[in-house]
Amino acid sequence: MDRIRAIDGLAAALEDAFARADWDRLGLAVQALGPRLQELARAGRWNAAERAALARLRGAHERARAGVDAASAQVQARLDEMAGNKEGWMAYALEGELDTEQDHA
Repeated sequence: MDRIRAIDGLAAALEDAFARADWDRLGLAVQALGPRLQELARAGRWNAAERAALARLRGAHERARAGVDAASAQVQARLDEMAGNKEGWMAYALEGELDTEQDHA
């Protein structure tokens, strides 16, 4: 079993899912980390190259986490904006309803 290739594969899965904004796939990749790393750790001590691969994985995980935080903040800002404009949206909708009723009259 090539642990470096396996670790780099985990990092690539995180990076690819994040780059595609595929949140479901990213969630699955994150869920797989713990069990897969435990399985790999059973093979014995990590050598220097494997520790470097783990550092790359840690970096990929951190970039994905930071990216998810940023995307979440953007969604929250949009929701806050929409909530702040709720009265305007409702007035616009009501005006459209009134226009439709007048067209039919």
